Amino acid sequence: MLSLDDVSYATGIYASRLDSIEKGQTEPTGDEILILADNYRCDFKFFISNDQVASFEQTDALYRAHGADFTKEDRLAIQDFLYLCETEAFLMQELGQRRTQFDFTPTGTYFKGQGATAAERFRVALGHSAKEVSRDIYDEFRSVGVHVFRRKLGNSDISGLFIMHPVAGKCALINLSEDVYRQRFSAAHEMAHAIFDYAQGVSVSFDRTHGLDMLEVRANRFASCFLMPPAFLALLPDPTRWSEADAIHWANELRVSCHALAIALKEAKLIDEPTANRIQQMRVPRESKIEPELPNSLTTSQRNRKARLLELGLSDFYVGLCFDAFSNGIISVGRLAEALLSSQTELTELASIYGRSLHGH
Repeated sequence: MLSLDDVSYATGIYASRLDSIEKGQTEPTGDEILILADNYRCDFKFFISNDQVASFEQTDALYRAHGADFTKEDRLAIQDFLYLCETEAFLMQELGQRRTQFDFTPTGTYFKGQGATAAERFRVALGHSAKEVSRDIYDEFRSVGVHVFRRKLGNSDISGLFIMHPVAGKCALINLSEDVYRQRFSAAHEMAHAIFDYAQGVSVSFDRTHGLDMLEVRANRFASCFLMPPAFLALLPDPTRWSEADAIHWANELRVSCHALAIALKEAKLIDEPTANRIQQMRVPRESKIEPELPNSLTTSQRNRKARLLELGLSDFYVGLCFDAFSNGIISVGRLAEALLSSQTELTELASIYGRSLHGH
């Protein structure tokens, strides 16, 4: 959690007064309530009602289990992430956007098999054929009610996390610091937690060996089979004869790393250990990789600006939702700026980048 000094520095309220407010010895003023609500990115009603649930309270279990893994900056990033999830859920409801749920009940005790079966059924539910490669996986996960955001985290060991929010529901955060193709795998991994492990409330996924943690093994298997379905792999030219160019081509087609592709091919019994080791050493050139939210149509200036917005977690879907709500008179220009983590003076440039307008309502 943030210290009193941290909150004091961010809000301008003396630490001694914050301490007194926290202990219930002092009643906060109306201005202080609004300042604290803005700092914690929550509804001000949380501070005056026992019925409200603040998003930052949902991180208690997360920090109890993994507190040492998060820097102060990462905690603030997670706070913003939960705010974005809650705002997205509110705007979707106000705009009448409904999402179909994907439900899967695992059977047996073979966790890897559960992951593979769930991936296959999820792909069928999305309307994919065996030969199709999932392109915009973030949109696909949102289509079943999962709030997916990418945000830069300082701890490079953390690939993603899942939180079951009492208001917004299923929420997944992907570390934008990772390689763009690794982010896709991490997103699919968190989708597995949303399917299988939401009752646990929170989970953190690390970019390191998970040993015998079968929940992580299952999530990895789901991600692999969703992004690289065995039926698709079986149709590929004989991978035992692949050149380096072949391996890189198919990894890029699937939008995965050569390392992940090698593991999937080995799991499908299409290659042996030495071939898997050889393919794992190959790398898809960074310039060849496709970032879906930074198209080539952007100018260099727009691309750099949008990249910074992505680092804050602002996806195309979320930004579009905010502007739709504004255009329909659901939120004010001030609330629009707040939802986009921007000042009102920055809105004109932001609207230009996303091809939206601040006029007409």
